[in-house]
Amino acid sequence: MNNGGELKVITSKIKFEEFIQIDISDSGSGIPPENLKKLFDPFFTTKKSQGTGLGLSISLSYIKNHNGNITVKSQTGQGTNFTILLPIRQKGKTLFTDEEVVT
Repeated sequence: MNNGGELKVITSKIKFEEFIQIDISDSGSGIPPENLKKLFDPFFTTKKSQGTGLGLSISLSYIKNHNGNITVKSQTGQGTNFTILLPIRQKGKTLFTDEEVVT
């Protein structure tokens, strides 16, 4: 948002499901439709003199590795909204073990 604007981050738990939702929205200029399909591609950027175009690609990788999902909605001139869903618990991971080691 080069000319200022509002950035919101809202977190919530999805009712009756084991997911948290993170909504990140801005009141910026939005993302043109032709760029939405390429948004999560590595090295895609519209800011040629800034950044590497890896931020959203890496974010997607982290979210997917935690069995989550990310979606984006944007309208030119009206801002953008990213929605991230992450499971509250990871399946198949043991936090503690009840083993006793005797030496």
